[in-house]
Amino acid sequence: MTGRENQKENDLFFTCSLIEYMARKTKNHRNTVVNALGRKRIQKIYDLADIYHSDNIDKVSDDFILEAGICEGDFDNVSAARYAVPSYWDIGKIYKRLILGAMGNHKSDAVTVLIQIYNSFVSEKIQDYNSSFYYDNPQNILNAYFDGKIE
Repeated sequence: MTGRENQKENDLFFTCSLIEYMARKTKNHRNTVVNALGRKRIQKIYDLADIYHSDNIDKVSDDFILEAGICEGDFDNVSAARYAVPSYWDIGKIYKRLILGAMGNHKSDAVTVLIQIYNSFVSEKIQDYNSSFYYDNPQNILNAYFDGKIE
């Protein structure tokens, strides 16, 4: 452990933040980006996050967008937001916490759980910046994921 956070947790944070950045840049739902990247590329981002993190995020995202063939979409939740938009780092932290919380129950690796979470209904709720769900208590977000509904 270097710094305040476990290195792999920080790598997961960067991976989720990069996914958010690419989704905003290409105007796609987050699961569209995750599914286009695929397990192999996501694993590469996660494994080399400490290196990618020190590069320009615009360049890193462009390289992966091009390599994965991610096309421009029409989902622009940033422009549709009526309130302050959380940064891609803020959203990366939400996903990181959710993935770490879910990993204990799934008994799976971070990339497997990441793919499952980004393809769940919870991801759609996190993407709605006009709701209050994305800044809800992390335990409530995790409970919603496990329960399959929001209470």
